Amino acid sequence: MSDQAKVSATVEPAASVAVAPRSGSNPIVVLLFILLIAASLTYLLDSGSYQRTDGLVVAGSYQVIEKDRSLSNLFGSVTQAPAGEARPVGVVDVLQAIPAGLQRGAGLIFMVLIIGGMFGILNKSGAVDAGLERLISAVKGNVYGLVIFLMTMFALGSTFLGLASEYLLIIPLMVELARRLGMSNLIGLAILTIAVKVGYLSSITNPLPLTIAQPLLGLPIFSGAGMRTLFFAVFLVFGIAYMLWVIKKTGFKKQLEISFDSRKLSVRHLVMLLIMLVGIAGLVYASNTWQWKNQQLSAYYIGMSILLACCSGLGASGAADAFVSGMKKILLASILIGVAFAIAITLENGKVLDAVVHGLVSIIGEDNSYLAVLGMFVSQLLLDVMIPSTSGQAAVSMPILGPIGQLSGVGAQTTVLTFLFGNGITNMITPTSGTLLAYLATAQVSWTDWARFILPLVLIFIVLACLMLFFAVYVGF
Repeated sequence: MSDQAKVSATVEPAASVAVAPRSGSNPIVVLLFILLIAASLTYLLDSGSYQRTDGLVVAGSYQVIEKDRSLSNLFGSVTQAPAGEARPVGVVDVLQAIPAGLQRGAGLIFMVLIIGGMFGILNKSGAVDAGLERLISAVKGNVYGLVIFLMTMFALGSTFLGLASEYLLIIPLMVELARRLGMSNLIGLAILTIAVKVGYLSSITNPLPLTIAQPLLGLPIFSGAGMRTLFFAVFLVFGIAYMLWVIKKTGFKKQLEISFDSRKLSVRHLVMLLIMLVGIAGLVYASNTWQWKNQQLSAYYIGMSILLACCSGLGASGAADAFVSGMKKILLASILIGVAFAIAITLENGKVLDAVVHGLVSIIGEDNSYLAVLGMFVSQLLLDVMIPSTSGQAAVSMPILGPIGQLSGVGAQTTVLTFLFGNGITNMITPTSGTLLAYLATAQVSWTDWARFILPLVLIFIVLACLMLFFAVYVGF
């Protein structure tokens, strides 16, 4: 068989809840439940606000806002509250928050749908399957080596360039790779997602958090990169080790033979895959050079879809049908992104976000630098559930935590680390993160399955982060 080779592998049934996806609550139900909790918090918590200058919080400016907590507001609207006062979010406001969330997240939602349609064309043409066959053939079935290489490359792109939404384009390829090797969508998604989150955890030169967080504390942008490089290496080793353990536990053993095709790609498939590779390279360059947002990215994906359709051999109608079919697969999951934004809108309308920030900061001690850095880290972990935006959390928390760090003996660079670690770890699992939900939607993985899978690694990273922060305080970083 000159055109085929064999690689020994097997698919072993999952033996642990922590690593095996199982059917659970519908993720829409989970997010709606969280939305109701957010609405309840607007009754239970005080409302308050910080003064802001150019979108940045002014430290020490927090003031409580008077709020009428009577149940008569249950069917009222926050828009009816007098100026300078707050009201709890009622039923009408909760319902209106959902379409408002869909509108706020429209750019991300449509981008995910377009990517789904583009890969519908690629899959229908057979280019994805053919390319993955040759990739597996090139590594001679060495899946573990392939995973180490891919995760390292993805993490480097994330930690140096801040790539995140740009990787949405690669998720369908990773999912198909996992399927080809007899594993679940979740494994393919995790290979990329864990690597991206590792990159953001340390952010060696990631411009998204550092260009906001460091200047707010009087630090040169990208300073302290040496220490963050060390921490990046530690997180990456543990992330890769966890992924390899999962694959060995639930994916591979040398018993069952899986064949792969090593013949040359057809000209059509080769051209389509080259368009994808060049397109990804161009996307990375354009995103970092011109700071493209969702609208520009979506337009770019539409252009790539047209090029791929022209080369697919499916014809105009066939390519259109494949595009629509690809969109349908992730249509329902894309709605989750809008519901996640609705949660943030509900908390904003009830004016409790700043109150939560003030409450979390007030528990941080100033007498012991080790206890202070631990309190700062925990506050960032919890705050990220309500403010999953990396830049948004930096703008809110850094002006407040900076002075606390100075009073408690925590260095400015270590204060930035508490933000990076807290934001990065919570973003691995929080259902309020639009980017994470976009990843899940693109891979067609439910949030509940993902949460069960990633929770052990989240706990490991929390322990590692605490040890690293204590080390940073010890050396005076």
